[in-house]
Amino acid sequence: MGIENLNCIFNPKKIAVIGASERKDSIGAKIFRNLTRLGYKGEVLPVNPFRQTVEGIPAYSSVSKIPSKIDLAVVATPAHIVPQIIEECGEAGVKGAIVISAGFKETGEAGAHLEKQLLECKKKYGIRIIGPNSFGVIKPKINLYATFADKPAISGKIAFLSQSAALCASALDWAAEANVGFSAMVSLGSALDVDFGDLIDYFNADTQTKCMLLYVESVKDGRKFMSAARIASQNKPIMLVKAGRFKECIGAAFSHSGSLGGEDAVYDAAFKRTGIVRVEAISDLFNCAEALATQPNPAGFNLTIITNAGGPAIIAADRLIAKGGKLAQLSDETIHALKKILPPYCSVANPIDIYEEASL
Repeated sequence: MGIENLNCIFNPKKIAVIGASERKDSIGAKIFRNLTRLGYKGEVLPVNPFRQTVEGIPAYSSVSKIPSKIDLAVVATPAHIVPQIIEECGEAGVKGAIVISAGFKETGEAGAHLEKQLLECKKKYGIRIIGPNSFGVIKPKINLYATFADKPAISGKIAFLSQSAALCASALDWAAEANVGFSAMVSLGSALDVDFGDLIDYFNADTQTKCMLLYVESVKDGRKFMSAARIASQNKPIMLVKAGRFKECIGAAFSHSGSLGGEDAVYDAAFKRTGIVRVEAISDLFNCAEALATQPNPAGFNLTIITNAGGPAIIAADRLIAKGGKLAQLSDETIHALKKILPPYCSVANPIDIYEEASL
């Protein structure tokens, strides 16, 4: 379905939290507190058939009882009633839903049947669904914290899109220490409906987003993913970690997100063809994010390496060239300027060694 109705998820005016409560440490309570206490300016309404109020705000027994139109429903209830809730949302004209609830396809046949019911609702009403098994959605610029995260984030230019809830939490911890901000953080969960292709298209059109970071376990619609990434990577850097590289990991990936991985060589070829930069570790992904958050995007493949030791310079140059980069050719003017400010024993070739070891 592309980016249709996604704005109801990322820029909602009215939100219903289904499963909101005051029960200490419950997910519904955390989500409701995040949406009502962290500065979100829209209206947040609790839905709980067993309470008259939540945090002093009148509660509704169902979405259908809310007199005004809801843009986004955040669902944090037991899995077995989620299809009924999404059906009610569709009938009430809700255009977007974030399903936090777990217990779907990843749990077996019964869970797969629940997902099938959700898909039928999506097709029937056109409602867009993030999840199930999602950490939620964060958009710091408008203080939208439709999540059970324990800490907020600062506004920035990085869109972080992940199939892992735990990595979303880790990214928030890292960003707080590195003082790096996000344009958005989206936990896809099982990616029943909204997938990487949809989100890449959406954030490519988002003026605040300048780069995208992805944690990927599997891609369901390869054609849509490649089409979106090929276009977006011409405008904004896209970097990712692809987990589940080996066949022994496929079972673990399925039990986590309910999706099967594929041959890693196929993924690798697809990433290169679309202009995506693949990194090996989460730490590399965060390092890339920090660099892109504090520096302008590189205009080309050329790089100048400045070092105070020859060995690391050679390692860096090897890595650069292996990944398709090039050592920049320094102009005569640059070389002349360097010679004026550096001692004569320093190398002014690229890599530039500002502390050349004495030769034997």
